Amino acid sequence: MARSSSGFVAGLTAVAVAAVCFLAYQASANVPADLSAKPKTPGTAAPSTSPSGGPKRQDRDPLAVPAASGTGERVVYGLADRRVWLVNGGGKATRTFTVMPSTVSPPPGAYAVTSRSGTVRGSDGVQIEHVVRFATTQDVAVGFSAAVDGSMPEPDPTKKTGGVRMKRADGNALWTFAVIGTKVVVVP
Repeated sequence: MARSSSGFVAGLTAVAVAAVCFLAYQASANVPADLSAKPKTPGTAAPSTSPSGGPKRQDRDPLAVPAASGTGERVVYGLADRRVWLVNGGGKATRTFTVMPSTVSPPPGAYAVTSRSGTVRGSDGVQIEHVVRFATTQDVAVGFSAAVDGSMPEPDPTKKTGGVRMKRADGNALWTFAVIGTKVVVVP
């Protein structure tokens, strides 16, 4: 007696659905108590942790100028945020943007723009523009720049480079803002 293929497929489908339901039940039965607990009061969430297990840093507005970055007109470079803020004399950010850090970063502190170059070849061989240098660390000049081709690749970790890369439009804005002597504050 021949079985129909549709009956066989229906049987396999039923077995598969039953297996998925069983696995879903097992997963829900083994959820740790702190993940399945509901907050005690509305709007209260359980404390969160970072991947390292420590307390999670409070989310803050990425556009807000870091509090410990000084006062007055300045460029603020946030190492952990990979972000630059152009801050006017009143303490308000006129522009902020993300950057690709170099392999050599200056320690947190206050610096000043020491030199500028319109167009040069970077230490990584890429043609760059609007170079604004502000520090020297490990015998490497550190400064902001934009690749002429618009790229922002991760730097080669085997090379000591000091170019903090940004998009061309951001490089243009920084070039206009950060003349020789402009304060640059590096924050962690």
